[in-house]
Amino acid sequence: MKRVWAWGLPLGRVFGVALGLLLAASACGTKQDIPTGVTDADKFLFEKGTEALNKKRWFSARQYFTRLVDNYPQSPHRPDAKLGIADSYLGEGTTETMVQATSEFREFLSYFPTHKRADYAQYKLGYVHYSRMRGPARDQTETRAAIEEWERFVERYPNSPLMPEVRAKLREARDRVATSEYQVGLFYYKQGWFPAAIDRFKDLLARDPLYTQRDAVYYHLGESLLKSNRQAEALPYFDRLVKEFEVSGYLLRAKTRLDEFKAGVPPATSEQASTPSEAGTPLAPTPAPPASPVSAPETPQPETAPR
Repeated sequence: MKRVWAWGLPLGRVFGVALGLLLAASACGTKQDIPTGVTDADKFLFEKGTEALNKKRWFSARQYFTRLVDNYPQSPHRPDAKLGIADSYLGEGTTETMVQATSEFREFLSYFPTHKRADYAQYKLGYVHYSRMRGPARDQTETRAAIEEWERFVERYPNSPLMPEVRAKLREARDRVATSEYQVGLFYYKQGWFPAAIDRFKDLLARDPLYTQRDAVYYHLGESLLKSNRQAEALPYFDRLVKEFEVSGYLLRAKTRLDEFKAGVPPATSEQASTPSEAGTPLAPTPAPPASPVSAPETPQPETAPR
């Protein structure tokens, strides 16, 4: 094979030298970012990194913050720069950078456990998983991870100003898991496999008694018990629905069931409808619980986290 030469060197060597020169020039350009005569270089790097972060120039921000962290270990800006590195990874939002963001936030908590912004790092650990949550019909691993991190936040930082936002997102994540469980139970209910539906609904209420849409769980659990000839067990769930919810799509039907109990009228166990669109759909028992359906995966859309 004939080798190509240029300036007395193999062409491949020429490309290598050129690449090296470009990298060196780039490095020199970075060093020149600190103007001559600047006395607080760490502060300068932090301000430049923050400016780049606010403009969503993730890579540039990370360069500034990394230089500060690596070269100024005694700087008072070092902890915030460490968070800036993590935020820059989170801002990119790719699978790889999310992993790196998680690592950076954990390192921050390891290095600066008593820092005034430790609550922020813990919040962001939950947010990394929150931004990757899937729909209720999909795998809930990321949702459960977000719940775990935010439960740790609630335990460790009860006076944090971030608490209202954490509680709101924590409730949303818990609702996502509960809705996933509810949909499986509803699937069994529609198939007429009431023992499986009962177990699923009861387990959901035991794990998350404050589930936002528990009125639907109360109703379908009560109906499943009625259809299993367990009328005495069904009554409390209709009663709880009426007492806990002033507005619900299941309220009228729950009141009807309670009136039937008071009047001593045997409930119409042939009624299978959970919503008006389901009315009249026959549901025959099956010999074994069917597998729950799986929908297509979703693509999460992470938001830019607050600073």
